[in-house]
Amino acid sequence: MIMGKGLKSWSLWHLLVLSLALNVGLVMKMAYERESFSRAVEGAQQSIHGRFCEEKHGGAMVEASMAVGSSEIGRFSTSVGPPMASASSDFLPVADDGRVINLDHGDPTMYEKLWRQAGDKTTVVISGWQYVSYFSDPNKICWFLEPTLEKEIIRLHEIVGNAVTEDRYVIVGTGSTQLFQAALYALSPPEETEPISVVSATPYYSFHRQVIDHLKSGLYKWAGDTDSFNKSGPYIELVTSPNNPDGFMRQAKVNRSGGILLHDFAYYWPQYTPITSAADHDLMLFTISKSSGHAGIRIGWALVKDKEVAKKMTKFVELSSIGVSKDSQLRAAKILQAMSDSTEQVSGSEVASDNFFEVSFGLMAERWRQMREAVKKSRLFSLPELPSALCNYLKRTFETQPAFAWLRCEGEIEDCEAFLRGHKILTRSGKHFGMSPKYVRISMLDRDENFRLFLKRLSAIFQR
Repeated sequence: MIMGKGLKSWSLWHLLVLSLALNVGLVMKMAYERESFSRAVEGAQQSIHGRFCEEKHGGAMVEASMAVGSSEIGRFSTSVGPPMASASSDFLPVADDGRVINLDHGDPTMYEKLWRQAGDKTTVVISGWQYVSYFSDPNKICWFLEPTLEKEIIRLHEIVGNAVTEDRYVIVGTGSTQLFQAALYALSPPEETEPISVVSATPYYSFHRQVIDHLKSGLYKWAGDTDSFNKSGPYIELVTSPNNPDGFMRQAKVNRSGGILLHDFAYYWPQYTPITSAADHDLMLFTISKSSGHAGIRIGWALVKDKEVAKKMTKFVELSSIGVSKDSQLRAAKILQAMSDSTEQVSGSEVASDNFFEVSFGLMAERWRQMREAVKKSRLFSLPELPSALCNYLKRTFETQPAFAWLRCEGEIEDCEAFLRGHKILTRSGKHFGMSPKYVRISMLDRDENFRLFLKRLSAIFQR
């Protein structure tokens, strides 16, 4: 009886201790697993976000948190990614997976690797309370233009020497496309009984005609090529220089009384053409998409001499979009600042690795070397002979190397666009530029992989 009672007392005591130990252990285990689960979820979210950013932006990570004036200084360099293939090496570095190569548009994704290499030099952070107002400076004609952007636009033009900014009004727009429409609106005489004629020399920029035909404005209408234009009275002549699509520098051709000139200098930058003088005209259009490659920011600017024209252009932007995104303007200002800074920080042997225009010039020169070498081996295609000149900015003489190749199919190939489409290469037919369908425009600004694949596929056509 005594032994049984002691055993019962011992068992209850130990069961109580055991139960307490098990409960404490269970609580600790649950806390540990919850912490581990939280870490796992956080890691998975970061992994998913990283993959999403890489897929959406072609491998260029987009920082969620950005800081103004970051101390991390990157360097512009061509060392990012695999080297370009030489035309003499049969374009072997890239495998042809049979996909369609779209070189119809001028999407400047070639510049992604330059800006990835630059690091945090162009990062910008904007707090939620900032830039709530429509207005940037109510006392200026272009009241929605951010002062920092205006400052960097003027600074870059002065450094490069490609445009006169003194005694000019800077008008900002959602890309140069909006400013092109604003300029036509401002330049069209309101008292005319019929729309003013708009002309341009062939091959003309296809988008100019498309915009005019699409809008069907009562103020202006497309009147075709300058050579065939013989109508009396006022007219607007579009002068795109360097020209899109063929890359040649342009001057006005009609030169009659009553003529109004509108100059589009989107490609007048030293990576594309020698800067021989500062452009000095009444109305000049520029865009960040061609100077830096940031087409997605949608920022363009006009340098306008006449105050009333500047007022009318501002009114057009006001009525069509009530100004221009301040976020985009500030990002554009930071990018232009980085471009200008890169030219001032370099000297001697460092120029090739630091100067944005030196590096982008080198990329374009290499692409054009390969393109010409490939075309030279064939009897199917030809390219125009482009002029050479001394560039006052780069201090060297070089041949124009446009953002587009103006390719002609020789022999019996009458429809060059259709011919290349048969080889899964999409281009833009010469008929859209007022020329023969034997011509096509080909973008030279795509990513390295696509450009190498294009050269390899084109080379295979040559060898047949």
